[in-house]
Amino acid sequence: MTILVTGATGNVGRHVVHQLVQSGQQVRALTRNPAAAKDVLPGGIEHVYGDLTAPDTLASAMQGVKGIYLMTSSGGGVPLQTGDDIIDLAVKAGVQRVTILWSGVKGTVEQAAEASDLEWTHIQPYCEFMSNTLSWAQSIRTASVVQEPFANSLNAIVHEADVGSVAVAALTETGHAGKTYTLTGPEALTPRDKVNIIAAALSRDIRFDELTKLQARERLKKTGVSDEMIDYVHNWHVNLPEEAYNVVPTVKEVTRRDARTFAQWVAEHLDVFS
Repeated sequence: MTILVTGATGNVGRHVVHQLVQSGQQVRALTRNPAAAKDVLPGGIEHVYGDLTAPDTLASAMQGVKGIYLMTSSGGGVPLQTGDDIIDLAVKAGVQRVTILWSGVKGTVEQAAEASDLEWTHIQPYCEFMSNTLSWAQSIRTASVVQEPFANSLNAIVHEADVGSVAVAALTETGHAGKTYTLTGPEALTPRDKVNIIAAALSRDIRFDELTKLQARERLKKTGVSDEMIDYVHNWHVNLPEEAYNVVPTVKEVTRRDARTFAQWVAEHLDVFS
């Protein structure tokens, strides 16, 4: 069956595409820039334009599709307000399964999917993605330093490929309909722990400087992050939910393989930090 992957060049989406291709599935990659997507995604897939905030761009992309990997936010992490239209289009196109990457707060996409006859599965990484540490790359390369707030905040960070693996299983196997999978990595780490793991892989020292909340807020504002999103991120770290640092075995239960460690992720991306 053809599977539509939205956000196909995103941190998780690109892994969903690669793993679907490896398993022999027909893949249709939906992005806002199909030409650029061809440079980063594997060959032999179909590239289409689509914008989840503009449902009228999605109808043709859904034709002949039996499964969808679906995002629930647009650029900048803003929750989609078009969930009803997206799910309605999917139902009319004959889509059977939808795997939804969500943040833990049910928005329009999740609610519409649950109210439909689709075989829906929610994929909920309550922790951070390991790829978030790519933001440290330049400061590590140029100054051997990492500056972050919340130095002792534990997080069971998850490899984005593992999130993709759970999504692929839900799209290609039976038995996942109506389930919500909360995902974590195999260990809870603080920012200091992550810096030490990167330093060990590089065989050199990396200094960790803890930022104040105000410093962290100003840094995010300079990158264009909204005040609402900044408040959300800071409140999340201040009132860290147990789900963020309690390791769960969901990845292995669903995929039948161990969750990838942060050390494995670092080894895969070592050239970025060198």
